[in-house]
Amino acid sequence: MNNRDWDNVEQIGVDEIAVFKGHKYLTCVYQLDQGFRRLLWCGKDRHAKTLLRFFFEFGKTRSERLKFVCSDMWPAYLKVIKKKCTNAINILDRFHIAKKINGAVDQVRRDEVKQLKADGQDNVLANGRWLLLKKPKNLTEKQAPKLKELINLNLSSIKAYLMKEDFQRFWCYKSATWAGKFLDDWTQRSHKSELKPMSKAANTLTKHKSLILNWFKANGMLSSGAVEGLNNKAKLTIKKAYGFKTLGCLQIALYHQLGKLKEPPLTHRFC
Repeated sequence: MNNRDWDNVEQIGVDEIAVFKGHKYLTCVYQLDQGFRRLLWCGKDRHAKTLLRFFFEFGKTRSERLKFVCSDMWPAYLKVIKKKCTNAINILDRFHIAKKINGAVDQVRRDEVKQLKADGQDNVLANGRWLLLKKPKNLTEKQAPKLKELINLNLSSIKAYLMKEDFQRFWCYKSATWAGKFLDDWTQRSHKSELKPMSKAANTLTKHKSLILNWFKANGMLSSGAVEGLNNKAKLTIKKAYGFKTLGCLQIALYHQLGKLKEPPLTHRFC
């Protein structure tokens, strides 16, 4: 943990990972600069005080140099980022936006399954969770025709699924203005759908509209999958360190595996 080089960091990602049982978390801060992606810091819990500890160690000067901060919608993180990263653009991670919408689709499916059982109807949505949550290109040979059958049925779950897939058009826009208009239209349609989980998700997106549109200000400089990729490596490290019983030991393991500064590719180094 000593002798960590924190200079020249311009892009960071903030997220939490679950550890042990009982809703225990580590807040992880990653460097996301192209060619220099690594774990910078991790701390116990996911409170505002946790992230404040990072910025205290990181220092005011370095914080003012930050250009982009990628995060989810956790209020404690957003509050601290707004206070400490005065010159940075806070981008809401694309993965977490998709996760929010997927969660709404899955809730619609669960509610509909309960209703089908209550009405004594066949559960046509049996084993249908991943049919609705996967990207169409990732469906297996058995799943693709099954989804095609479901789409022909008048189901609330299919209505939610189609809305989820339609939202993918948001990321294809080049203009934040037009993307904002699409987002407004999508949220209105979500409310008119009378699907409460979708309407709730739409309310969340509307609340964070300005931060969501910041994605376009990055001009593709910040990969939306970078944080999740590093999180997956962190989770794998924790799994391998199964015998470690304390958060302190896990932190050391994470720093050892993910905290090393990686050399950038040659094409980047000599540009």
